[in-house]
Amino acid sequence: MLSTFKADFQIVFERDPAARNWVEVLLCYPGLHALWLHRFAHWLYVLGLPLIPRLISHLSRLLTGIEIHPGAQIGEGVFIDHGMGVVIGETAVVGSYSLIYQGVTLGGTGKESGKRHPTLGENVVVGAGAKVLGNLLIGNNVRIGAGSVVLRDVPSDCTVVGVPGRIVYRSGERVEPLEHGRLPDSEAQVIRALVDRIEQLEQQMQQLKAQPAPMERRVMAAAGLSTSSRVDGSESLLPQSHRHCDLNNKIIEEFLDGSGI
Repeated sequence: MLSTFKADFQIVFERDPAARNWVEVLLCYPGLHALWLHRFAHWLYVLGLPLIPRLISHLSRLLTGIEIHPGAQIGEGVFIDHGMGVVIGETAVVGSYSLIYQGVTLGGTGKESGKRHPTLGENVVVGAGAKVLGNLLIGNNVRIGAGSVVLRDVPSDCTVVGVPGRIVYRSGERVEPLEHGRLPDSEAQVIRALVDRIEQLEQQMQQLKAQPAPMERRVMAAAGLSTSSRVDGSESLLPQSHRHCDLNNKIIEEFLDGSGI
């Protein structure tokens, strides 16, 4: 038990660059407080003591904003950073040296009995606001992006992003646990591909409109009209910036290159 408490304490300095000294960590880190209170409550829960483990869990929630059911199994060296709004269910299992951010839910999907909460392997990183729901198996070294909703099992050494969560493999490249800005954004890639495709189609459509039909050419020649004007008076050869979606437009670029997009 003492070695586990020591690992919980030491991991704070490795995972949080804001941790400056041991006094500050002991007094000002609710994630550490919630974890230590949970370990005591879990010990009483395993002994079969009624009510008191749940009461300790409830008091811990009031003090830290982190709700961990006393039945949950949490390995050593787990770090709950900030932690406000974290919920860990009764049958959840969290592997050693995992990193959990605020707003994370390791929950169930209904009123089923038995194992109904996820099992996380070792060195798993769960980003802020992510939800892992159901009796899922999350492998070792998995990274779950902020705001993702995971509803399926995830193999080891994968990155999951999106709603619902999609697996993105990052083979051959090591990504540091705190570098959330390097998470791939599959939704942004799809949106950009669709915009590019729409632009190509609009260019092709405008090129077809710019070529008068043979009969129209004769009519326009007889009327003394140039090919830049249609019979109905509308312009067919519009400036390039007006014929299709301009990706250099400031508003579009800010959207495509902005927060997460």
